[in-house]
Amino acid sequence: MSRVGLVLSGGGSRGAYEAGVVRYLREEFPRRLGRHVPLDVITGTSVGAINACFLAGTMENLDVQAKRICDAWRSLDLSEVFHVKWRDVWRAGRLLMGATPPDAEPGEIRRSGLFNTSGLERFVVRSIPWRQITKNLEAGRLHALTVSATQVLTGATVVFVDQAGDQLPPAWSRDPRVHAFRTRIGPFHAMASGSIPMLFPPVQIDGHWYTDGGLRQNTPMSPALRLGADRLIVISLKHKPPPRAEVEVAPESDPYLSPLFLFGKALNALLLDHADYDLDRLRHINSIIEAGVRAFGEDFVNKMNGEMSGHAPLRYVHTMLLRPSVDIGKIAMDHARRAAPRLGGLARSTLMRLGRAESKREADLLSYLFFDGDYAAELIALGHEDARKLEGEFAAFFNAESGVRKVEKSA
Repeated sequence: MSRVGLVLSGGGSRGAYEAGVVRYLREEFPRRLGRHVPLDVITGTSVGAINACFLAGTMENLDVQAKRICDAWRSLDLSEVFHVKWRDVWRAGRLLMGATPPDAEPGEIRRSGLFNTSGLERFVVRSIPWRQITKNLEAGRLHALTVSATQVLTGATVVFVDQAGDQLPPAWSRDPRVHAFRTRIGPFHAMASGSIPMLFPPVQIDGHWYTDGGLRQNTPMSPALRLGADRLIVISLKHKPPPRAEVEVAPESDPYLSPLFLFGKALNALLLDHADYDLDRLRHINSIIEAGVRAFGEDFVNKMNGEMSGHAPLRYVHTMLLRPSVDIGKIAMDHARRAAPRLGGLARSTLMRLGRAESKREADLLSYLFFDGDYAAELIALGHEDARKLEGEFAAFFNAESGVRKVEKSA
């Protein structure tokens, strides 16, 4: 059976962009298609894991699903999400200087981290209808949900899989550093997946500490494929400028080599740069299948899979990639300047210091941490508009039929 996978990437507060894409898919596109589109397998990492859980928990009413997730993002208030106090600054400074974190208290599920994220954690727990995820899976409203996290001790990627009925595929991955666990996904899994290294505290699940899944699997396409998706909608949170765009020369006074600027760029490299590579590999496999069908006939896929016992079977996968048409780092800088007057105390000071320490025109690190409703609203609008421009591609994607598709049906 053909399944559609929605792949949600990580990127901190940039994740509001994903809500904008969902808004288009649920509110506008169905009017052209005459029906709601299926999203059978939803996979997420980091903030994408939080969005994935929200979507999985609201599948029972598709007419209001987009409104609910967008309203949740717009309700964010930076001063409530991050409670910055002087003792937090003192603690962060000591940790950066190499101080040993205090021993974990009995039952403690999060430790260390430079920021106190209790406000964000309350948002995750209260905003997502966690119990409804199981009900929607059992009712067949979606086939599977996955959340990816990184195990701190081993560095392995752990894919938490929640699905009804079907068992986990026996050979999940040949990579010994990737493991899959069948579980009922809850708020701890989402918070662990979204624990940006150093900034947010790791989360303990079943005796193991986990941090951001984006360190090795920020764009979780592999879980979607292994759970049967043969059409993937992939949302990246990194802007890619036109290939021939002129590089803007920065003034000498711009602090491009400040530690915070470099840290923001390092996060981009760790968390945002994987999608293109993974999609190139997938498209290369598609090209091999197409060439094989032309050269050897429609039995090519069946014969190849017969010779590749022990490996995941070959199949053609339709893909769509969406990415921001505008640099989100620049949007974050603009909003930081506008938001500062309405913030008080250390929250305002910290926000402006982060912005000034990065660059005069962009603020990559800030773009991960700016959990504020006005900023989220602009990213939602951007995601909605970028998806709307691809309406023709979406129509072809959901109605795709090809010679390769016939080969798949006969496999």
